[in-house]
Amino acid sequence: MTSDSSALMVCNVFKSFEGAAALRDVSLTMRPGTIHALIGENGAGKSTLIKVMTGVHRPDRGRVVVNGADVSFHRPQDALSSGISVVHQERNFVPELSVAENIFLHTPPRRIGFLHYDRLFADAQPWLEMVGLPIDPRTPARELSVAQAQLLEVARALARQARILLLDEPTASLTDQDTASFFQLLRKLRDSGGAILFVSHRLREIFDLCDRVTVLRDGQTILDDADVRELTHDSVITAMVGREIARHRRHGAPVATAPAVSDQASVLELRGVSTAFGHSLVNLSISAGRIVGLYGLIGAGRTELAKAIIGLIPIDEGQLLFRQQPVTIRSPFDALHKYGIGYVSEDRKGEGLILDHSIGKNVGITIWQRLGRRLGLITPTMEDAAIGPVVNRMGVKFHRIEQAVYELSGGNQQKVSVAKWLASDVEVLIIDEPTIGVDVRTKEEMYQLVEALAVAGKAILVISSDLEEIVRIADTILVMADKQLVAELPNDGNYASLSSAIFQAILSAASAGTQAPVP
Repeated sequence: MTSDSSALMVCNVFKSFEGAAALRDVSLTMRPGTIHALIGENGAGKSTLIKVMTGVHRPDRGRVVVNGADVSFHRPQDALSSGISVVHQERNFVPELSVAENIFLHTPPRRIGFLHYDRLFADAQPWLEMVGLPIDPRTPARELSVAQAQLLEVARALARQARILLLDEPTASLTDQDTASFFQLLRKLRDSGGAILFVSHRLREIFDLCDRVTVLRDGQTILDDADVRELTHDSVITAMVGREIARHRRHGAPVATAPAVSDQASVLELRGVSTAFGHSLVNLSISAGRIVGLYGLIGAGRTELAKAIIGLIPIDEGQLLFRQQPVTIRSPFDALHKYGIGYVSEDRKGEGLILDHSIGKNVGITIWQRLGRRLGLITPTMEDAAIGPVVNRMGVKFHRIEQAVYELSGGNQQKVSVAKWLASDVEVLIIDEPTIGVDVRTKEEMYQLVEALAVAGKAILVISSDLEEIVRIADTILVMADKQLVAELPNDGNYASLSSAIFQAILSAASAGTQAPVP
């Protein structure tokens, strides 16, 4: 394939940081009218390659070619000028500005030197409609959910009218239904001649959407520009990790693997709960040794229900019970230290972690009070002794425990966000989007960890927008629509029948206008 037939080419690129090679002789070709998948484990070099393609990093060796001409990007604005736009997995907007102002942040319409607000809001509307984000463009960006913020990033990239679009985990915060709509948009862009790079850890998405595949492993190209129709899931996984991964399922396992406590009464229960966010008559029960999955579309109120449980959103009516006793939880501090309830946020960078602090400080934050009460002054040796086994159990890859969390890959950051709750030995663990932005190997490790916690007697609530994930891990599946629970389904592992039942419940609730809560 010659450069004349490509939109963007990376040719034999090398990139090192402080002597450590991040990219070693990596090549990739993006063609007009093609959706090209870039996949690999966390730390394989995907993010570094995207940063080279967009001018954040300059390659030590190798070439970047755009529309047949060699380019040398010194800053991201150079890549934008060449028609390259990128959507990162993490949010990258100004929360104090409106949605419209964020879309046209670098090129706002002006009149007589002043910002032309009427035109700004009018120009933003078509891009919001294109990505399926039905909100007022005047809405402050800080009011958006994580999923809505991701769609805002896509709208901003499209508004720049770039012909080369790089998408880094764009569906990580989207439900299956929203992902399907988003894929329709990407196919239209492809069919109109756009060149799209699609990074995802969800292999089902790769095979549903993409035309070509490049696999990186340890900073090297392992599978180069392959036709997705000639690949299988197993062959791609083997290329990513260098060996086959043993995948296990909780469902169908012998009954003896379940803990004896699994039939006990609930550890955490909601009875007829209504919240300040708008939840109405929510009933929910989690027993020791069980994994309850909570699924719903964007705006259904899943994350907000978790925040009501830990005291971040007021409960207006109904009861929250811990071990069959009514309780009032006023803050996450209460939730952890009085009742042993932990919450892994879906927004690990904004809420779950302190990025510029060390791994040790992030994991230790949940046990400082306990250590201080028992031992008085907390020394680094005491902290390391409490934290080290948990970090190792999670399989966090790091150079030293004092390493700043922002230096870790997304998958390792997620492991740290879970590790801090394991260190505190919580009784109830609420995990919101447990595998968002992590690779196949880490995803399977996370599933096995959650299942092991259930076997050890923990009560677990998993909130996920990935239906395949919910079916993979949950014992019982709850479905939420418009801030109410509209279905409760036992999980028999049959993805086809469960997905049909789930979406039928959501559609029935929508057509009814008001939902009858699950008893």
